[in-house]
Amino acid sequence: MPPLSQQQLERYAPHILLREIGGAGQEKLLNARVLLVGAGGLGAPAALYLAAAGIGCLGIVDGDTVALSNLQRQIIHDTDSLGEAKTASARRALLRLNPDVRVETHPCALTAANAMQLVGGYDLVLDGSDNFATRFLVNDACYFARKPLISAAVGAFEGQLSTFRAYEKDSEGNPLPCYRCLVPSTPDSDADPPCEREGVLGALTGVMGSLQALEAIKEIAGIGTGLV
Repeated sequence: MPPLSQQQLERYAPHILLREIGGAGQEKLLNARVLLVGAGGLGAPAALYLAAAGIGCLGIVDGDTVALSNLQRQIIHDTDSLGEAKTASARRALLRLNPDVRVETHPCALTAANAMQLVGGYDLVLDGSDNFATRFLVNDACYFARKPLISAAVGAFEGQLSTFRAYEKDSEGNPLPCYRCLVPSTPDSDADPPCEREGVLGALTGVMGSLQALEAIKEIAGIGTGLV
């Protein structure tokens, strides 16, 4: 990778000034490829902060279109985006924020047929999906592709976040846990997405999605203690 340009030095100065990141860490971010599964309540803030951080390539998987009820929390979209594919709306917002970031859109659902190909093309995956079937699928694909998975979920007033590298072992030789260790089977209440079933505090998704972005930056730059 060529040296950081003067514009990049200025844009990312707050990172570069951090001893733990510096120029070398910023270059790791600029070289990284991150896949976001979902451009909704969690994926929206995560994508914005990752783009602002200078992640070189962001892939977004989402087959939905923007609905009015999304705008209470999915801050990457706006009223003018209603009816538009979420991937297209998100791409436009991310490029407005940082035109240097490459945004790859995948306007489709993640399925058993495409999961390995999609996940295999990136260094790290953020799961912001709203159903357990997709979460299990993302977990399995990341396990077999040996990709770190940062998974988050929200309820009405609470959130869950963790990082999984189940293809690795701990210091004693035991396999690290995966998402299926946390949630072994699909709960009976998974008929509808939680937000549609019981509501959700909008700012909560911003908190959890931002934490996903933070954990992704830690993983890529190799700083701090990961949630694994």
